[in-house]
Amino acid sequence: MTKDASEKSINQYTLAFYNLENLFDIKNDPNKMDDDFTENSDRRWNQKRFKKKIRNLGHVIQQIGYHDIHHPPVIIGVAEIENAFVLRKLVESKFLKDKEYDFVHFESPDERGIDTALIYRKEYFKVMEKKAVTVHLQNEFGERDFTRDILHVKGVLDNEQVHILVNHWPSRRSGAEETSYKRVAAAKQNKEVIAGITKEDPEAKIVLMGDFNDDPRSESIRKLVGFDLYNPMELLHTKYSGSSSYRGSWNLFDQIIISNNFLQQHGNNFRFKEAKIFNAKSLTEFKGRNKGNPFRTFIGRKYIGGISDHFPVYAVFSVHPKD
Repeated sequence: MTKDASEKSINQYTLAFYNLENLFDIKNDPNKMDDDFTENSDRRWNQKRFKKKIRNLGHVIQQIGYHDIHHPPVIIGVAEIENAFVLRKLVESKFLKDKEYDFVHFESPDERGIDTALIYRKEYFKVMEKKAVTVHLQNEFGERDFTRDILHVKGVLDNEQVHILVNHWPSRRSGAEETSYKRVAAAKQNKEVIAGITKEDPEAKIVLMGDFNDDPRSESIRKLVGFDLYNPMELLHTKYSGSSSYRGSWNLFDQIIISNNFLQQHGNNFRFKEAKIFNAKSLTEFKGRNKGNPFRTFIGRKYIGGISDHFPVYAVFSVHPKD
């Protein structure tokens, strides 16, 4: 880890989040809606394309935040992965295999069969507890609407305890306003998890990360972020900047939100420094009407061989030696 010139070293770490855009294996799972990602589908999702995507994603992950601290992320929350198999292939891929990443993953009840997960470097982060928290939703007919669970991981980073909540909130596919209540419900569920954490430990350090399918100023995020949470991503979302683009407009659905105690200076050994969008040119489309947008794997059903339709986001933290 990076160190300053003082007698006591200050370690710096990046925590990141990345929507991997439909990271499916090529096999048909009868219990999942993965028919579009098989060899015989219209998308012709084959071993060659799968391996290329894995290699590209690994290359991106090892670069996240490297310019800031000359070290890859110690923790990466990810979304849109099918199963543990694709995660294992990712952490064992060319650019990540020597970093000794491992992961936490649970199968979720999501209708599309996609999950969230937490990837972490075993050398620096130790998992203490892990669980999947169900987000209870109902559709307009009063029937259960299945979505991704909240992944809650409690662990220790450089002798500092931290809770990580990885999210992937319901999409806007049926319209932003029409589906807003689902993301408000997901925000409420996160608040309940946080309340449980702070009841047990009022000084708990908490990081929420995910693809919230809402921007920092959306109703759901405003309901989530209050007296006890801080959203450093809010200032990063502009007309010209975000983590994904839709019909010429930028969104910042991918966010990292932190408990306020990361901001304290006096008596705080685990401090937030800054948050960024990792939008290096190599992650973008180089030409055409989508120039500057994330270089995605597919446009509709057309394979273009890119990496993901989202940019990763990350936050830099410093861990100071205890007095």
